[in-house]
Amino acid sequence: MGEKRESLLQEKGETMNEQTKDLVIIGGGPAGLSAAIYAQRSLLDAVTLEREALGGQVILTSEIDNYPGLPHTDGFTLSDAMRAQAEDLGASIVMDPVSGLSRDAATGRFLVTASAARYDAASVILAAGAQPRRAGFEGEERFAGHGVSYCATCDGMFYRGKQVFVIGGGNSAAEEALFLARLASRVTLVVRKDHLRAQTALVRELEANERVEIRLLTSIVSVGGGELPSSIEFRDNASGETHVETYDEGSFGIFVLAGRVPETGLLRGLVELDESGYAVTDERMATEVPGLFVAGDARRKPLRQIVTAASDGAVAATSAAAYLGLPVEG
Repeated sequence: MGEKRESLLQEKGETMNEQTKDLVIIGGGPAGLSAAIYAQRSLLDAVTLEREALGGQVILTSEIDNYPGLPHTDGFTLSDAMRAQAEDLGASIVMDPVSGLSRDAATGRFLVTASAARYDAASVILAAGAQPRRAGFEGEERFAGHGVSYCATCDGMFYRGKQVFVIGGGNSAAEEALFLARLASRVTLVVRKDHLRAQTALVRELEANERVEIRLLTSIVSVGGGELPSSIEFRDNASGETHVETYDEGSFGIFVLAGRVPETGLLRGLVELDESGYAVTDERMATEVPGLFVAGDARRKPLRQIVTAASDGAVAATSAAAYLGLPVEG
């Protein structure tokens, strides 16, 4: 894509905007914005590139109650405060999708190709995040963040004493269903296959929990309602028959826990990715490629939350500064 654009520019007699940077940060979510803040504090000549909207997946969250020091906020407010703080410090934030990332083995420098510019960078932080895997039922996008959630530890508290439905049959779905069972009045695990893929110990825990119901060979076809969901259409995957269950509006929530898809396509062929596509890093956010760091949800880690993404970004930026031989905060 980048090569085609450059070719078209040359045909028109134009040249691609080329810039040299100490650091290029790919992604403008909490990890990328935190990295931008710490890059400025380390006096790095850096740019942050975001393709869609600053804040990433966070801006879709209507209520955030677990970010230290900022209770009862929302995703847009929190991410906008991060953006303002970064820009107040002098950070350069550009809305421009990145289409290519490569490294010159001879010089050790990186070429980051975006739509409007090309960057020759001494170091790179990929903070592009991960997208929740969608279930695909009708109404999913409409109620996302308003009755449909993708993170039990993020949003579980908002469903205390209510009924919740959990879509998924793997370890993550089982673990988060057990977590939700401590908060919700009832947890219904909706599994499209005739068995759970979760570990045997987790399955036994689910079966022994009085608040948990497991519906095998079941899928959610659609969700309806007004401002909040009030009905669910289920399909029996064995017979193909469907039925609709109705509830008071806002009395239940749906958690889609079918996994996440990391945005690590730019890293393929450059660094080690695990079986799920997450980048493998050390505690400094460093990959095996010198100067290339990964922060936030795109890397392999035990907990994916806004606060851990922000922490990753701070560590990655200070690690990049150390890599470049600059003094860093202790």
